[in-house]
Amino acid sequence: MTSLRVGLLARPILARQLLRQDVNLMRSGFISREFASKPGSRGFFSGVFKPIAIGIAIGAGVGTGYSILTKEETGIPGTIIKQNDKPLIIDKFPENVKIMRQIKNPQDSTGLDLVLFQFQTCPFCCKVRSYLDYKGLSYSVVEVDAVLRQAIKWSPYKKVPLLLAKTKSGKYVQLTDSSMIVSAIETYLKNPDKDMAEIAALYPNVSFMDEQGKKKTDVFNKYFLMFTDEKATKNNKEEIKHEKDWRAWADDHLVHLISPNVYRNRTEALETFEWFSQTGEWDVHFPKWERNLMVYMGAAAMYMISKRLKKRHNLTDDVRSHIYQACDKWTDELKKRNTQFMGGKKPNLADLAVFGVLSSMEGCLAFKDCLDNTKIGSWFYDVKAHVQRNRGNGVPA
Repeated sequence: MTSLRVGLLARPILARQLLRQDVNLMRSGFISREFASKPGSRGFFSGVFKPIAIGIAIGAGVGTGYSILTKEETGIPGTIIKQNDKPLIIDKFPENVKIMRQIKNPQDSTGLDLVLFQFQTCPFCCKVRSYLDYKGLSYSVVEVDAVLRQAIKWSPYKKVPLLLAKTKSGKYVQLTDSSMIVSAIETYLKNPDKDMAEIAALYPNVSFMDEQGKKKTDVFNKYFLMFTDEKATKNNKEEIKHEKDWRAWADDHLVHLISPNVYRNRTEALETFEWFSQTGEWDVHFPKWERNLMVYMGAAAMYMISKRLKKRHNLTDDVRSHIYQACDKWTDELKKRNTQFMGGKKPNLADLAVFGVLSSMEGCLAFKDCLDNTKIGSWFYDVKAHVQRNRGNGVPA
């Protein structure tokens, strides 16, 4: 039976819900890796800015959208509010959604048909792309308009990344949460006889009250990989836990250091958005007025938001020191393990998660400062070489 480590959330109601999930796993023929993630927080920014500024700042901004200044309800810790067992499945690809480019790899024999809805410089989207590219998968890309978000109006889920995977019946199943997307696809690659809809159902969204009595929503088992026949040894159990812990660290800690660093002051905020525009080809995909709105209003909004994020995550005014410490923590672990990557001779899911998050700021001054003041560069460019070598060719849709 699946072993879940949920700390203070392991109250009776939650336990019954998780037991139900264990039964579903066994009924579907899957068993899971032993170690699950701890619940993380997700929310949405509300309050200070008008809707258009919110769309720009959270969307076009470096992508820490689900962590920004949550409006939360309060209640009894450990209480399950809602569990959504069934993923969204649509009969056909959404109308009036424009696929902007395709990554095609002639070596991809998986048969997967994937469409990624994204913001180019969002760290969570970068994480998903890093994984897809490293695995040599073909996929299509929809660049979501950060202001109006028309490309995802068909979905009740209003964040990115969002991925549609074609099922064996010809319908599309929606995958959400970057870590869940990676885990679900990795599970499929290990179990190609399974259907993506069946796999997606193993990662339900759960709304709950956390230890402080605040409402949170998360995919509890988003770091799980599911197997039909796992022969685990003590060593690979330890490696599984190690990989899971560092994937969670990328989501729970590292990503929260990005915004305060790339929007450290007004000048850096504007430079960052100009780089976003260049990297995301905003001048190609969006009208000029909208591109300028995204750059100038987005930079102003994210500069202000970054100040509040800095306070929320208990960062000092010297925000660079925090991201330097995070880079040092990562490279110190590599040194301790005496390996090129956390995965040994090749990157594993933890390597790809951390690489994806850091790559979101690759063109920013903050990234250059990290290269100059830490030893992260060698590892980063080694992972990048693997990702680029395996990646398919990008072609216009």
